[in-house]
Amino acid sequence: MRKVVSRDGTTIAYERLGDGPPLVLLNGAFRDHTIFDFLVPELTPHCTTYVYDRRGRGESGDSPDYAVTKEIEDLEAVIDAAGGEAVVFAGSCGANLALEAAMAGVPITKLALHEPFYRAEGYPKPPDDFMDTLRALLAHGKRDEAAEHFLANLMGLSPEVIADWRKGPLWATNEANAHTLLYDTAICGDFSVPANRLASVRTPTLVLNSDSTSDWLRAAARATAAALPNGWGMQLPGSWHRIETDILGRVLVGFTTT
Repeated sequence: MRKVVSRDGTTIAYERLGDGPPLVLLNGAFRDHTIFDFLVPELTPHCTTYVYDRRGRGESGDSPDYAVTKEIEDLEAVIDAAGGEAVVFAGSCGANLALEAAMAGVPITKLALHEPFYRAEGYPKPPDDFMDTLRALLAHGKRDEAAEHFLANLMGLSPEVIADWRKGPLWATNEANAHTLLYDTAICGDFSVPANRLASVRTPTLVLNSDSTSDWLRAAARATAAALPNGWGMQLPGSWHRIETDILGRVLVGFTTT
């Protein structure tokens, strides 16, 4: 992987593939750049894709004192490597991070978001002690319990679904990256849709959701699109918190190249 140095000196690892206008892909909780392995081939005939490991994951470095501004600077460093401006596609709490970057003035030409982790009006937020519990579990080395806590109390998954996830091949990655759940929680703030702040974002923004996702994720996508002056929503075929890869690829190619 290639390397770029963020403003605080942290090394951020990224891959550059394809040819065409630059498109930076930004992942959400638990994952590193490999989450896009199936999507990238749909994009590279038309776009130059940049996928990177967020700090604390994969081949990227980290710092002992986390701040959301540092992750914004990481994204900006990757965009600098892409030529100084780029389209950004981001999902889950990565979508929250991308919006924070846009509000901070990072040179994002267009923004595509997949189901940001906000709670629209009428939908309950995670418990008030969510972050404290997460921090305590990680401090005691209970990485698996921290991952389960995040999935249950933030993402709303049932015990049965989490038990199935535990049996899958990605659970080891969930545990390995569990410390970064504190970062993702910080990015989400109080989980409200920050409508007043989003009103300042003039970046053309496409907000996507799956037709089979959770009600709270669908509502968050719609509320986010409504709060953005140049935002609009689109529902696409898929499953829970996932859009069919070929369809997502075609939408992102069209969005990036026109």
